[in-house]
Amino acid sequence: MSTPDTTITATRNASAGVEEKPGFRTKTVATRITPEELREVETAAEREGKSLAEWLRDLALKAARQRPADPMELLLAEQSATRYMLLNLFHATAQANAEGKHLLAESVLKIRDQANARKQADARKMIESFHAQDAQEGQKGDQP
Repeated sequence: MSTPDTTITATRNASAGVEEKPGFRTKTVATRITPEELREVETAAEREGKSLAEWLRDLALKAARQRPADPMELLLAEQSATRYMLLNLFHATAQANAEGKHLLAESVLKIRDQANARKQADARKMIESFHAQDAQEGQKGDQP
């Protein structure tokens, strides 16, 4: 039984002097699939009312963002969410008390939802920052 070719390539801008603009999609990802698989993905995209490219991009990005790359990222994400919630709950409670009010349950849920929405991005940012600092220290050690 043969498996379809699933070579994935990312193309880069050939011009070295061309500056990429943030927020603009300038890269391409390609893969090979069978005619039957193509019909399946086209049908799925049509079912959602999206173009094939838009459907594939949305699916790829959702999968990439759904699960942490490693267990450390998961732990950092949860730690980040906990820290965010604690700091914001303390602040909201102090502010409510200063105004002679109580912190509403809706406010607590909103803070929880905000923490959950940002936790993975915060964890990735911490990891990237750590690796960037580690790389800088490594470069300094290479210099005489």
